[in-house]
Amino acid sequence: MTAHTSLPRRAAAELIGTAGLLVVVIGSGLKAAELSPDTGVALIANSFVSAIGLGLIITLFGPLSGAHLNPVVTLVSWWARRSGGEGLAGREVLVYVVAQTTGAVGGAVLAEAMFGRTPGTFATRALDGGHLLVGEVIATAGLVLVIQGLGRIGRAGLVPVAVAAYIAAAIWFTSSGSFANPAGTIGRSFSDSFTGIAPGSLPGFVAAQLLGGILGLALAGFLYGTRAKGAAAAEGPDGTEVREAEPPAGVGPDRTAYQAVG
Repeated sequence: MTAHTSLPRRAAAELIGTAGLLVVVIGSGLKAAELSPDTGVALIANSFVSAIGLGLIITLFGPLSGAHLNPVVTLVSWWARRSGGEGLAGREVLVYVVAQTTGAVGGAVLAEAMFGRTPGTFATRALDGGHLLVGEVIATAGLVLVIQGLGRIGRAGLVPVAVAAYIAAAIWFTSSGSFANPAGTIGRSFSDSFTGIAPGSLPGFVAAQLLGGILGLALAGFLYGTRAKGAAAAEGPDGTEVREAEPPAGVGPDRTAYQAVG
C-alpha cells in the first residue's frame, strides 16, 4: 500500500482486483470443464490459470492497495497495527472487506454471464465434512505464513510469485481445494460449477478460514518473531537482533504490498 493512495482508490483496487480474481478462477473452471470431461484435466487447467492470474493481479494492484483481495489478509494487517506495527485501521478494514466481497460476487456473476450461463444462480455443490474444514484451516494458515514470512525476512517483493505458486499447489494438496478466502468463497457460491460452493457450506468454510488465519499469524510470530513499528526485528543465528532493510520500491511501509490470496 502506498502512503499517498486515497482510501476510495484503494477500495476500488480491492473491488476490481477481487472481481478479476473470481473471473479468472470461475471462468477458467468453466472453460476447462467445457473442453474436457476429465475432472483431473480440468483441475490442472484451472489451478494453472488461477495461479497465473493471481500473480498478475497482485503485481498490478499491490502498489495501490496492497492487493489483499482477501478479508483474512486484511484482518492480519489490522492486527499488525494493533500490535504496534504498520497496518490498516478499523474503518479501512471495513471498507476493504466490503469492497472485496462486492467484487467477488460481481466477478462470479460476470464469469457466469460471459459463458452464457444464467448469472446469479447459486451453487449446488455441497462441501461438507470435518476433513474439508481441516483442509481449509491448513490452506489459509499456509497462505498467511507465506505472506507474513516473506514480509518479515524482507522479501515482500517475492509475494506475487510465492502466493501464486502456493495457491496452485494448495488446490491439489488440500482436501478442500484451497478456497482460503472468505470473500472469494462467498463469490463462488454464485457459480453452479465445479469451482462453486453451496451457500449452506459457507459458514463452516469461512469459520475455518478465519481460524487458519489466526494459526498462520501465530506460526509467523513464533518462527520469525514480532516486528517493531517501522522496521521488522528478528533474531539472528547468534541470538542478536537483526533489523530489516527498508522495503523495496513498490512495497508499502507496512509490507502489505503484493499481499493477496487465492
